[in-house]
Amino acid sequence: MEMPDCTRAPENVRDAAATWFARVQDRGLSAEEQADFDAWYNAHPSHEAEYQWLATLCSAVELLPTARLHALCEAPAPSIKRRSMLGRALAASVLAVAVGAGVWTQLKAGAGYHAQFATQAGERRTVNLPDGSTLELDSRSRVRVDFADSRRRVDLQEGEVMFSVAHDTDRPFVVQAGLGQVTVTGTRFDVRRDGEQARVVVESGHVQVQGRNPEQAVSLTAGLGTRVDGQGIVAAPQPVNTQALTAWRKGQLIFNDASLGEVAAEVSRYRDRPLHVSTTALAQLRLSSVFKTDDTDALINALPRILPVLVKTRADGSQEIISR
Repeated sequence: MEMPDCTRAPENVRDAAATWFARVQDRGLSAEEQADFDAWYNAHPSHEAEYQWLATLCSAVELLPTARLHALCEAPAPSIKRRSMLGRALAASVLAVAVGAGVWTQLKAGAGYHAQFATQAGERRTVNLPDGSTLELDSRSRVRVDFADSRRRVDLQEGEVMFSVAHDTDRPFVVQAGLGQVTVTGTRFDVRRDGEQARVVVESGHVQVQGRNPEQAVSLTAGLGTRVDGQGIVAAPQPVNTQALTAWRKGQLIFNDASLGEVAAEVSRYRDRPLHVSTTALAQLRLSSVFKTDDTDALINALPRILPVLVKTRADGSQEIISR
C-alpha cells in the first residue's frame, strides 16, 4: 500500500506521527525521506510532541518483563479503526498507554536504562530514548547511553550526534565527548568528537560546556558554538553556521573555504577506505562546494576540475590526492 504524504498538514497529527514512526522502526529512512520527515517534524510543535510520545511509549514497552508483556497482549483490546499500515506503531502505542507512565516512573526511580548504538561508514541512524530524547547519529559514530535515577548520561565515543533532549529539570542530560562535557536539561545541539577534542554547536536552547577545569565552563545559546582542545581547554563561544555544520543530517557535506586536508578527513568518514593528501602544501589548498554524503565519488572526481590536483588509487584501494 502506498504511504501517505506526511509532509502535508494531516487532519490527525497522531496518524502522521505513527506513520513516520512505523517507517523509521521498520526500515529506516532514505536521504530524501529523512528530509521529508525533518520538514514534517519541525513544521509544528504538535508533530514533535506526538512523535516523541510514541517513541517514549515504544521504549517503555521494551523495558517491560516478558511475562508482563504476554499478559498485556492477552488482554482484550478496544476496537479502534485505523489504517492497516499503522497497525504496528499504533498497536505498540495501545499496549504502552496502559503501562508506559508506570514503567518510566520505575525507570526514574532507579531501574536504569543502558544501551549502545553505532553506525557504519556512510550510515545515519535515529535513536529514540525512553525519556523522549532523540539521538541522530552520523557516519562512523558510537555512543553509550546510561540513565539512572538522578542523571542521564551519554558517552560519545566516536563521531557526531545531534541531540534533541527532552526537558527534565530534575535529571540533567550530560554528554561526555573526549575531554569535553556538555550539560543540559532540555535543548537541541550537535556534538562532534575527534580523538580527545570536541566541537559543540547549539541549534536551540542552552547548554554548558566544560573541559578539564569545571570552573572554566562556557555557556552556549542558539547559533553559538565552541571547541574543547586536546588539553581540555574550552574556547570562547563563537557565532556559527549551524545549518552548514549539521548539513550531514540532510545527506550533505558543505565546505566553505575549507582546506583540502579538512575536506579529505571529512570525506574519509563516509568511505570504507580513507582519502589521503600527498603533501602538506596540497593540504593547504582551499575549497568551497557542496556534495552528497552518499556520493563521495562525485567529490573525488570533481577535485581535478576545481583544483590543480589528480587523484590516484593506491594498492590497498584507498585514494590519494597528488599534484598535477
